Amino acid sequence: MIKHIVMLVLKDEALGKKKADNIVALKAMLDELPAKVPGIVALETAAAGIFQADPPVDILLVSAFKTKEDLKAYAVHPNHLKVLEFLGAVTAQRRVVDYQV
Repeated sequence: MIKHIVMLVLKDEALGKKKADNIVALKAMLDELPAKVPGIVALETAAAGIFQADPPVDILLVSAFKTKEDLKAYAVHPNHLKVLEFLGAVTAQRRVVDYQV
């Protein structure tokens, strides 16, 4: 099992919208991925309720894949690439950790 963890800090304003609006939009896009991208075993996001992170984060994504190949296929899947395009426009900082369980 491969775990994929992403921690995001969004820009205060991007694409003509406030941070709070972009958090809601990005979280919704991420939450839709399991229905659109094969190979995702589990995916959860948090935007509200992140009570401890140092430095702070706006969105946390924790996902799981059976194999490294499934994670690689996810990375280049067209639906994931659409999310990455939006993410690139609204994100100020991104931290990613992948590890094998």
